[in-house]
Amino acid sequence: MSVQQMSFVVAGGSADALADALIAAGALSVEVADADAGSPDEVAWFDEPGASALRWPRCRLSALLAEEIDPRALLAGACAAVGLAPPRDVEIASVAAHDWVRLTRAQFKPIRITPRLWIVPTWEQPPDPEAINLRLDPGAAFGTGSHASTRLCLQWLAEHIRGGERVLDYGCGSGILAIAALRLGAAHACGVDIDPQALLAARDNAMQNRVAATFHPPADEPGAGYHVVLANILANPLIALAPLLAARTLLGGQIVLAGILSEQAESVAAVYAAWYEMAPPQLEDGWALLVGRREVG
Repeated sequence: MSVQQMSFVVAGGSADALADALIAAGALSVEVADADAGSPDEVAWFDEPGASALRWPRCRLSALLAEEIDPRALLAGACAAVGLAPPRDVEIASVAAHDWVRLTRAQFKPIRITPRLWIVPTWEQPPDPEAINLRLDPGAAFGTGSHASTRLCLQWLAEHIRGGERVLDYGCGSGILAIAALRLGAAHACGVDIDPQALLAARDNAMQNRVAATFHPPADEPGAGYHVVLANILANPLIALAPLLAARTLLGGQIVLAGILSEQAESVAAVYAAWYEMAPPQLEDGWALLVGRREVG
């Protein structure tokens, strides 16, 4: 069995609307990427507060279609639905269908964070049954432990959680940090995320690990004081969130920030220095972990 892949380039401002129209017309999936990736015209664009809503100047859309679909007819209908002329240069190829679930799972293996802490996918057996094994199914959410920013946060938790802490994980993704905090001895852990799919994945992962972490959209976050506030997001959102996260941190409590490129660490730390005594950054693979203690009311 095979499926068809149709690829073409459009202006960045129309990419999202056309991608949605392709799905509505019957495409199995649509990927949007920088059409100039790998060239001198490549644009480093991240979906953060303050970033352009127009994506890249030119976007390449790649749509997967069932074998029986007429690609050009589907594309013409989708373009008509959003008021665009169909692109002239369209690449159409047949690709073999795969067991995508099996192939995706094959990418995730148990990860040793510290000698006593492992991340183990739910479909794998723990390499060290005596360790603290966090059972994880990332679903559609970020946070498997394989990225340097997540590892840095987990290593910090393994070293600093002493027992009894209240922990907030802002931008919780898969829930891995809140769950780890509880498994390491924290008394309470709350996660916040704007993505409903991330909240579902986090709740499922908490049940897998038999911990009572709670996960909420921002509007429902309890707003209590926390001994530890973690945020593994990106630099721009972290800067925007600084007043909110400081308000959630108890005096003497700690902030743990990640998702920050090494060259961004100084500017992010400077913002948080208004509330926290910031330690020098910890660096790994081009990413930085920032930690501070709340000293200002």
